[in-house]
Amino acid sequence: MADPLHQFQIQKIVDLPDVTLPLIGTVDLAFTNSHLAMTIAFLIVVGFLTLVTNGAKVVPGRTQAVGETLFGMIDGLTESIIGHDGKKYFPFVFAIFTFILAMNLLGMFLSFTATSQLAITATFGVITFALVVIVGIVKNGAGFLKLFWPTGAPLVMRPIVGLIEFFSFLLRPITLTLRLFGNMMGGHIALKVFAGFVATAVIGAAGAWGFLIFPLSLGMTIGLTALEFLVAFLQAFVFAVLTCIYLNDVVNLDHAH
Repeated sequence: MADPLHQFQIQKIVDLPDVTLPLIGTVDLAFTNSHLAMTIAFLIVVGFLTLVTNGAKVVPGRTQAVGETLFGMIDGLTESIIGHDGKKYFPFVFAIFTFILAMNLLGMFLSFTATSQLAITATFGVITFALVVIVGIVKNGAGFLKLFWPTGAPLVMRPIVGLIEFFSFLLRPITLTLRLFGNMMGGHIALKVFAGFVATAVIGAAGAWGFLIFPLSLGMTIGLTALEFLVAFLQAFVFAVLTCIYLNDVVNLDHAH
């Protein structure tokens, strides 16, 4: 059976000369399967949204209906969690949701899933965390520090609870990173393992046990494939939900404290 981890290996498609940058060192600029997957996902998102918005009709067709459903879902999500100011952050949340969703779904058809790479999910986590910090400082100024001083707690407990809140805040990008990475990588490994059992039974490598292994493995492969499509959507949606929750903490800081 093929190595189930082989699907996560970065492979160069176009090798380019290395570049040395100050304070960073040597950077490999090769175009890899990871770049290819992200580029295709980006083009899919742009192409899909172009089809949805161009020639929009009062009575939407199927493509326009799907686009409007996604738009309305994220618009409702930002407004319900963040409130009236959620409209300001809708473009970011919608962009990150659609891009992650496209990469997740694309990974079901390609031999490489970009969101199964820790570096990719960490980048999304850091970008989201940076936006939350910037919005918190710009909107609240020094009052941003009130996020770590819970006025609802007894005075003697506030330093302890505040310290917990501070470390919890710093762990947010790690939470975003590991949740998306772990679910996509784990699901694809399980799917590859059971698909390998199917192949083993088909070629007869399992011997007499193949008659038992084949139907069980095929059933699990079909079930996991359906589950992975659901997980691909849910993980993009969960990332959007957590992003809205983190933004709400700093946007409505005065109301929360």
